[in-house]
Amino acid sequence: MSIEPITGRYLTITVEGAPRRIYFEEAGQGRPVICLHTAGADTRQWRHLMNDADITATNRLIAFDMPWHGKSLPPEGFETQEYLLTTQAYIETILAVVDGLGLDRPVLAGCSMGGRIALQLAALHPDKFSGFIAIEASDFQAAWYDIDWFDRPDAHGGEMGAALVSANISPFAPRAERENTLWMFKQSGPGVFRGDLSFYTRDESLIARLGQIDTEKTPVHIIVGAYDLTCTPEDAKRTADAIPGATLAVMDELGHFPMSEHPEGFRPFFADALCKMPVHAVKAA
Repeated sequence: MSIEPITGRYLTITVEGAPRRIYFEEAGQGRPVICLHTAGADTRQWRHLMNDADITATNRLIAFDMPWHGKSLPPEGFETQEYLLTTQAYIETILAVVDGLGLDRPVLAGCSMGGRIALQLAALHPDKFSGFIAIEASDFQAAWYDIDWFDRPDAHGGEMGAALVSANISPFAPRAERENTLWMFKQSGPGVFRGDLSFYTRDESLIARLGQIDTEKTPVHIIVGAYDLTCTPEDAKRTADAIPGATLAVMDELGHFPMSEHPEGFRPFFADALCKMPVHAVKAA
């Protein structure tokens, strides 16, 4: 029997003029590192790293569920709304969490849509962070699938979403972690994955902003899996080449969800990425 060192709490923030009750988990001490989940998933994707004593000895990992995801409920009146994530709301949510937790220039690590928004923040709000780890992230890819059928009364959206993303998991991933990763998508709320993909596949605004990212002030490190069909190594390299000073690592045996599908394989790449990020003095609580 063992109790994991991860603790979970709730934080109420304001986004788009209305309250959002955000569930977050944290583990470790020292430099704060915000960890963002992928589309249609939640903080459970980061549980292996948050249980890694070597990583958390000097890093305070903080992962939170975006509104509509995991244990963060949708806003009041959600039943009358269509969920479509926007860049503005995404950025506002992340900055509100950083401010709400009193974090002083944390590292921002995000995967997939979390990696995309990390690059947006590197361009638009670099002063709020000390560095950016963009995982499975690129400037933009148009959808290679039709997302409009993800919210239908005659189909299970969660199972459809899991089927779609299953092709993005590496064949080297341990079966148990592959199934655990897909389970999160099967549990996703109606229309949530579709709403996330609306942001991921329709907002091209990052392309023109890449050149304004100053990596001398806030480093950017991009990590991509060779078995990622959504954000390919070519996509990631194109993006890194457009950011002066950005660095890139390709993971030969990993896919689109490396921290959850193959945590052991991902760990050295994440540890290396943390080493590339500056360490600032941590303010006393």
